[in-house]
Order: sequence, then structure tokens, then C-alpha cells
Amino acid sequence: MQNPFYEIMLQRNDGTAPVHTDFTDMRFLCDEMLVRLARLLRAAGYDTYLASDGEPDSDLIKTARREGRILLTRDKRLAAAAHESVLIRGFGVDAEAHHLSREVVLDWEFAPFTRCVMDNAHLRDAGDEEVAAMPGAAPERGRPFRICPACGRSYWPGSHVRRMEARLGRLARDAAIPPQA
Repeated sequence: MQNPFYEIMLQRNDGTAPVHTDFTDMRFLCDEMLVRLARLLRAAGYDTYLASDGEPDSDLIKTARREGRILLTRDKRLAAAAHESVLIRGFGVDAEAHHLSREVVLDWEFAPFTRCVMDNAHLRDAGDEEVAAMPGAAPERGRPFRICPACGRSYWPGSHVRRMEARLGRLARDAAIPPQA
């Protein structure tokens, strides 16, 4: 059962009642200025659409509303025009992530390394042949080994994953409300 203490409350821009949801329902749409934040959210396991260069604001607003996504942007006008949005402040991905954590309750350790950071697809476990084809000493590092079914990118528990786990852990500890137990 979801603990009500961990419900997420977003104030809609049109002044209607806040939306209550849980971590599994959270979906984001990052504008093109927030590429690194989008990838960090994906690394944490959140379904995060990343706008392509030049995608019109009106399309972003429609996509966010149609797909039930929280629009994340640095653009004040875009944030004001969207139904549910967060105007991101701070410079650099860590500052952006900290700001987002103050605006929306996030569990940065929600479902780490379950999505491709490049295209947002759910990762699947790699087969033995795919593990054997991974570069260098990756197959010797231990499991889990995952593959993106959309782009074919391989994921394994190397130094990059350890650094990202540490970053997600720091964000989780610094979040406004601790993650659900």
C-alpha cells in the first residue's frame, strides 16, 4: 500500500486541484535544454521523453498532456503554458536534479538502470551470446548485463555504473523527503 506521506503533489498551472500520484506513475518530458537531466532520470528508472531539437512548444505541451507527463523546462513561458510543469533552475545536472527534488518528490533509487539512457526503452537481460560479445573485460565483471532492444546498446556493472549509483544515492539522500522504505 502506498504511504500517503510519499504521494507527489503537483499544483496545476490552471489552479485546479493538485495531482496525487506515486513513483510508478511518474512520467516526465524534458525540453531540449535538459538532455543530461533526462538521462539522469532515465538512469533512475523514470519514463522520460526528451524533446528533439526544434520541437515546437505547442507539440511538447500536447505530448505532455496526452501522455500524462510532467513537463520539465528552463523556459518560463513554456512552463506557464503547460498543464503540469516544473521550471528548472540551477546550472549543471546535479543542480537541476536538486531543484527538481525540491519541486517534486522523487525516489532517485526508484528503478535504477532499467531504461536506456539514450532512447528511454526498457532494458532486457542480455543473453549469453550478447554477454560474450561485450567489449573488453565487461563479461568478467559480473551481472547484471542488459541490452536496449531499441538501439542495441549494452549495459554492464562497470565503473560508470558505480559512479552513477553513487550519484543517484547522493541525490536520494539529499532529496526533500526520503524515498519509500
